[in-house]
Amino acid sequence: MLRKIVSYAIITGVLMVTAQTGFGQGTTYFGDSEPAKSLYEIPPRVLVDAPTAGTLPRGCFDIVMRVYNNGGILGKTSIGLSNRLMLGMSYGAEDVISDYTANANPEIEFNIKLRLIDEDYYLPALAIGFNSQGYGAWIKDRDRYTYKSKGFYGVVSRSFMLQSMNAGIHAGVNYSFEYDQDDEKDPTFFFGFDSRFQYNIGFYLEYDLALNDDKSSAGYAKGRGYLNAGLKWMYSENLELEFVVKDLLQNRRQDSSTFGRELRFTYIEFF
Repeated sequence: MLRKIVSYAIITGVLMVTAQTGFGQGTTYFGDSEPAKSLYEIPPRVLVDAPTAGTLPRGCFDIVMRVYNNGGILGKTSIGLSNRLMLGMSYGAEDVISDYTANANPEIEFNIKLRLIDEDYYLPALAIGFNSQGYGAWIKDRDRYTYKSKGFYGVVSRSFMLQSMNAGIHAGVNYSFEYDQDDEKDPTFFFGFDSRFQYNIGFYLEYDLALNDDKSSAGYAKGRGYLNAGLKWMYSENLELEFVVKDLLQNRRQDSSTFGRELRFTYIEFF
């Protein structure tokens, strides 16, 4: 019931905002009419775990490091092959910063995203992609990450001005290939919101219905979905620092007594 209430509220808010606002001053934030030249001008490619329709511009790459619970570190790099297409790879392990043996992810993971439609005055941007990288620890006996990868996905994004704040709304559907022991293969939906205050401070929120990680006989999840949020500080034209909180609804049943906390560092360079 809680998951339905939250999802309906998000959908209603997205529809209301989309119907009443457009992006400001003729710009195309999720498009390539004016390719970005610094981190400040690049749209978010991901919120916490949920992708957006944003991509890196051509001739740009990023290096991302996520520090998560139990001493885990995940490194990722992506490159913009064009203003619509980006490719990336990632690898990580739990207990890197600890006195235990590191629990490494089983393999290098990959992601690709292609924006099919640029945002314009009447239409949101549309992107499709694939991301095999899940988040949190690799759970060997379940053959999955703590938070499942998105797998194949499609996402729409719309930017707009709210007072003096630049913001965006996002909605998508995905199908993960991480099947746990209960064989949960359902596609699922995700929603998100991002904003930028005073140009270099940002806030974002996302909600994943987690229909593929629902109540099960194994009792891994409680059926509430995953609500995540983050606060970012764009320290310079190349460096972004973020504090992330995950699973605010405490959907996980195991190995968790409260919401998760992470740090994320992003460095962007042009060549």
